[in-house]
Amino acid sequence: MPQEPFGPPPDLADIDRIAAAAFLTIPDILRQHVEGVAIRIEDFPDDETLAEMELESPFDLLGLYRGADLAHRGVNDVRRDVDMIFLYRRPLLDYWCDTGEELTLLVRHVLIHEIGHHFGFSDDDMDEIEAGVDSGPA
Repeated sequence: MPQEPFGPPPDLADIDRIAAAAFLTIPDILRQHVEGVAIRIEDFPDDETLAEMELESPFDLLGLYRGADLAHRGVNDVRRDVDMIFLYRRPLLDYWCDTGEELTLLVRHVLIHEIGHHFGFSDDDMDEIEAGVDSGPA
């Protein structure tokens, strides 16, 4: 019987390495403002997140920013929690398998999207920015 050409799926540590490498590709001007934001890799969003976001399936969320975005912080704000970006391994792998998109590019895309939320951009803002990048100069 021939051996399958596939290896095991990337685990949490693999996705963490991909995300760390992707983070280094982000321009320094942006990275310096993300210093102190923790990046966590989880298999799925927790039950609280699923309920809060009214998700039908844990596969519906690839990543999430939790924290006070820079646009809504005051100089005198006292930080109670660490800002965090969550990347969800199983939904990422599912999306990767469904689309055939390169996994490193997918992880980078989701990471940048969540960093956009750290800067205060909405999903609509991010879609407009991405559409402008995809279409090139006008």
